[in-house]
Amino acid sequence: MGLVSISITGLSVLFTLSFTFVRGGIPSTLDGPFKPVTVPLDKSLRGNAIDLPDTDPRVQKLVDGFQPEQISVSLSATYDSVWISWITGDFQIGDNITQLDPSSIESFVFYGKYGYPITHQKTGYSLIYNQLYPFEGLQNYTSGIIHHVRLTGLKPNTLYQYQCGDPNIPAMSKMYYFKTMPISGPKSYPSRIAVVGDLGLTYNTTSTIDHLISNHPDLVLLVGDVCYANMYLTNGTGSDCYSCSFSQTPIHETYQPRWDYWGRYMQPLVSKVPIMVVEGNHEIEEQAENQTFVAYSSRFAFPSKESRSSSTLYYSFNAGGIHFIMLGAYKSYGKTDDQYKWLERDLTNVDREVTPWLVAAWHPPWYSTYKAHYREAECMRVAMEDLLYKYRVDIVFNGHVHAYERSNRVYNYTLDPCGPVYITVGDGGNREKMAIEHADEPGNCPEPSTTPDKYMGGFCAFNFTSGPAAGKFCWHQQPEYSAFRESSFGHGIIEVKNETHALWTWHRNQDLYRAAGDQIYIVRQPERCPVVA
Repeated sequence: MGLVSISITGLSVLFTLSFTFVRGGIPSTLDGPFKPVTVPLDKSLRGNAIDLPDTDPRVQKLVDGFQPEQISVSLSATYDSVWISWITGDFQIGDNITQLDPSSIESFVFYGKYGYPITHQKTGYSLIYNQLYPFEGLQNYTSGIIHHVRLTGLKPNTLYQYQCGDPNIPAMSKMYYFKTMPISGPKSYPSRIAVVGDLGLTYNTTSTIDHLISNHPDLVLLVGDVCYANMYLTNGTGSDCYSCSFSQTPIHETYQPRWDYWGRYMQPLVSKVPIMVVEGNHEIEEQAENQTFVAYSSRFAFPSKESRSSSTLYYSFNAGGIHFIMLGAYKSYGKTDDQYKWLERDLTNVDREVTPWLVAAWHPPWYSTYKAHYREAECMRVAMEDLLYKYRVDIVFNGHVHAYERSNRVYNYTLDPCGPVYITVGDGGNREKMAIEHADEPGNCPEPSTTPDKYMGGFCAFNFTSGPAAGKFCWHQQPEYSAFRESSFGHGIIEVKNETHALWTWHRNQDLYRAAGDQIYIVRQPERCPVVA
């Protein structure tokens, strides 16, 4: 409901209006649950899932020597702190590589409020990482020097200017700008938050990012699968299907320069708009000595320590009156594991009077009706869904499935007015193309034995024991918990309006910038759905 105040002969009178009128015809979750909708496939949209070549000027190094490149901003746990990250020097790839010395270059950021003299400076730390293979003929990689500097004592909702680099060489960047998040409070929110998954670095990616930039977000949420470096051999040969083309490789290789290309391409956006990333399966990148997630953990700065997490694979942060929880689907999540214990502590400490909105994100979806990755993350759902439900998580964002889908409010595969709305946005534009087949269509239901996640192992996806699909592994029609699904590339924008209403808009790449492929108000009902934990 909405309130409108008017004055009659000096008296202020409040009238309660239907929110349908205030919303201007946009539906809300209060109008649901909705009957399932599937938008027919437009076959013309399958093209252009081709990676940008290394000759594209948008991915080439444009600075000299040790000048900063791949500059990005990410948030700390609260509004008064951000991380500035960048890379200096050249990566090396080949049989004989020589690591750069991180201590040879200082990590400085000079900053201040926009329009005022720059009077603040901070130093941080630097590192390099390697991607090494214990097999003859595979090329090893060592990165440029990666710098991370945490700025503190910042004012909320304020535009800052900054330069990064080493003034002693000198090798400094030009001036860049970022805006801090609003102070955490029930009436304080970023204007727009962009949500995208499975982005990659294709010509479809460029369309997605162009559309995303046109929506002027204050924050970008990337729910896994960043640059798809692991779709390449170490000699730079790529494929749309690694396992199909390179089935005889002794280890799943990656071509690490794709990370550098991605960082250069994204710099015009993420050097001024903070980006928060959670890992996907394409970030596993196994190498010698069973190391994994090294590039992901090295290249981005995470508020892990600030949010009392012991891992870069899961963490939390505030953006105004929203508390975000980023979970690791490729890190142990059982009730005796560190991640589960951290999640329970984090949820317990959330003050819904300060941050009314609780949003979670991880890579593989629990509620997806596409054949690709169907019920793959079932063990994670079994372990964690009760906890998220008890603490009344409002929205969940996922990627992994290369299509778009929005659920009705759901808990344990059952329509529930207090369950989260699950939104899959794995349609950023990567080279693996779109998911188009649905598990509920004739002949598409996968064999249960094929569904366990290959990395985490375990098996939890059994036939349904109740409801319309009782005794079956798949529904025979679009499930009632699936409200809307479409196979198109795109991204989403979430605009939180107040303590109870948030506008979600999904934008398709083939539409004009201001058009909406899907739009709905997500409405919280804290009185009806109090926290029960």
